[in-house]
Amino acid sequence: MFRNDYDTDVTTFSPAGRIHQVEYAIAAVKQGSACVALKSDDFAVLAAVSRKESELGSHQEKLFKVDDHLGIGISGLIADGRVLCKYLRTECLNHKFVFEGKMQTGRLVKNLSDKSQKYTQTSEKRPYGVGLLVIGYDKTGTHVFETLPSGNFFEYIAQAMGKRSQSSRTYLEKYFKEFKDMELGNLIEHALKSLKGASEETLTKNNCSVAYVGKGTKFTLLTGESLAPYMSLVDEEKKEAKKNED
Repeated sequence: MFRNDYDTDVTTFSPAGRIHQVEYAIAAVKQGSACVALKSDDFAVLAAVSRKESELGSHQEKLFKVDDHLGIGISGLIADGRVLCKYLRTECLNHKFVFEGKMQTGRLVKNLSDKSQKYTQTSEKRPYGVGLLVIGYDKTGTHVFETLPSGNFFEYIAQAMGKRSQSSRTYLEKYFKEFKDMELGNLIEHALKSLKGASEETLTKNNCSVAYVGKGTKFTLLTGESLAPYMSLVDEEKKEAKKNED
C-alpha cells in the first residue's frame, strides 16, 4: 500500500468511496500470526500461533480470558488487543454488578464493534489495528464471533484470521459439518490441525496455545505442558500418514 492524498486522516473518503486508514488497519490484522476458532453444540475452542521477536525472547500472548464464560484470540497489533480486552472485561464486570448475571456474548461483541466503529469517523484517534475472534457460552448456546477494525462483526461455526489463514479456512470448510456433535478433545485436535498450514514453523507446545469454554466448563487456557497431550496426538497422526504414504 502506498501513501496518497486520501489517507492522511480517517474522516476523508477517496473518490472511490474508500477510507484508506480503515483498510490499513484491516491489513494489519492480516499480517498478524494466525488464530482460529470453532464450535460444537456444547463447546467453543480457540487456537493461535505465537511469534517471538528473537531466539532470546518469549512468545507473545495471543489468547485472553475475559470472563468465566468467554475469551478472545487476537491477530494484529497486540497492544491494541490488550486495550480491547481490558474494555471487554470492564463491560462484563459492570453487567455482573448491575444485573447479577453473565453478559451474553453477542451483546458484548456488538458493544465492542460500536466502540471500534467510532474511531472510523473521528480524526482524534486512529482505528484499532487488531481483529478479534471471540468464543463464549451462555444461555443461548456456544458462539464464535469475528470483529474487525471497521466495526463489522460476524458469527461463524468456524473461522480463521491472520497471516496465511486461508490454509486454515480451507481445512475448516472441509470438516465444519462434523463439528456439531463433536467432543471437546476432537475439536481441539481439529483446531491444531487447521493451524499447521498457517504456521511458518513447526507447531510445538511452546509456540502454540489453545483455549476452550462450554457447557459446564469455564474458560480454560492450555499452554506448555498442559497442551502437550494434544500436540502428541497431532504428531502421531502425521507420522502414521507419512508411514502409509511410504
